[in-house]
Order: sequence, then C-alpha cells, then structure tokens
Amino acid sequence: MALIECRHLTRTYKRGAEAITPLQDLDLDIEAGAFVALMGPSGSGKTTLLNLLAGIDRPTAGTLSVAGSPVHTLARGELARWRSTHVGYIFQLYNLIPVLTAYENVELPLLLQPMSRSERHARVAAALEAVSISDRHAHYPRQLSGGQEQRVAIARAIVTEPSILLADEPTGDLDRATATSMMELLARLNAEQGRTIVMVTHDPRTTEWADTVLHLEKGKLVEQAVGGAA
Repeated sequence: MALIECRHLTRTYKRGAEAITPLQDLDLDIEAGAFVALMGPSGSGKTTLLNLLAGIDRPTAGTLSVAGSPVHTLARGELARWRSTHVGYIFQLYNLIPVLTAYENVELPLLLQPMSRSERHARVAAALEAVSISDRHAHYPRQLSGGQEQRVAIARAIVTEPSILLADEPTGDLDRATATSMMELLARLNAEQGRTIVMVTHDPRTTEWADTVLHLEKGKLVEQAVGGAA
C-alpha cells in the first residue's frame, strides 16, 4: 500500500453562483520515502492538493488515505489529532510566532501531544540539530535571517516525526544561495531520515532534487516525470 492514495479526488468551491473546481477526479499514489515536486500554473490545484493531504481542507468527492488513515472520513477532532502526528507543513512565509523563540516555535506542535517536558526537549533539540540551527535556539524570529527562519520552520515541521512533510514554495522568498541550502537540507532529510516529501514549486531548478515531478493543469494530472537529485 502506498503511503498516500488518492482516488477520484475532487475539490469544488462556490464563488457566488459559480462553481470553481481547482482539483478534479485525481488519482495518485505516493510511496513512503518519495520526494515529489508538484508543478503547474497558478490555479492548477497544487496548493489545494497540498491542503487536502494536510487535512487542512476536505475533498468534495473521492477518497484520500494517508498512512493507512481514511483522511476524508475523519471528524474535526480526529483530523486535528491525526494531523498533529502524521503531517509536517512548511509554509511559504514560515508562519513563525514572533513572540516565541526558535526553540519555543519548534516545541509548539509537541504541546498537543501527551509527552513529558524532557521528551519534548529531546525532540526539539534533535530537530534543531537536524537543520543546523541549534546555536540560534534562544533567538526570536526578528533576530534571524530569512534562511534561518526557514530552518526553524522546517524543524517545527519535522519535530513530531511526521509520516509526510509538505512544503509550499519552500524557496520562494529566498536568494539563490539560501534556496540551494534549503533544498540540500530537504534532500538530506529525505535521504537520511526517510521523510516523504511533497513540495509545491514554480521553480524548475528545485525539481532537480525530487525523484518524481508531477504536473497539474486545471486540476488534473497531465504529466509525470522521473527526476534526479542534484
């Protein structure tokens, strides 16, 4: 069984009297340990698919299974608990809380889980070490560079040891050197820790790090290509 299984996945929104369908009748399997890049023009359904995989949004039709859980059937409370253990989300604009230190931002998702303070500390320390940002653990977001903020965001996404790591334009606001560093980090997490990564990107250069590139257009999968890590 694939880690992610989508069958006839559809999402339709109402905008006044108009029905908008950013994702339509999508069938997709993603194996555990894969590094998948999603490409396509704006409005093609990339972020919609990412949000469905994260349990942030719900499909209008079809089925979605992640790590053996039928995500499309979970009640709101069940979905929140499932998401806290199975999904790590790297947001394009980081979404760090400015009044919390790097350590506290990374620790935040663990506060939703039943574990001791010492267990939380061990997890946070390991996540910060994995992204090489331990020396900035006491700094606030305003005291960090863009690249450092992104590393903290990645540490927060992996601290729960999720089944799947979702990334929405993870290099969109970074300079080329920092973007390359970020992609090297994601590739290392994929190769060394076996993290399954699904990444939305507009930059064809970032797809060189993925092993599979999916192209969406008007809510449908139109092309699938096998890539290779740089």
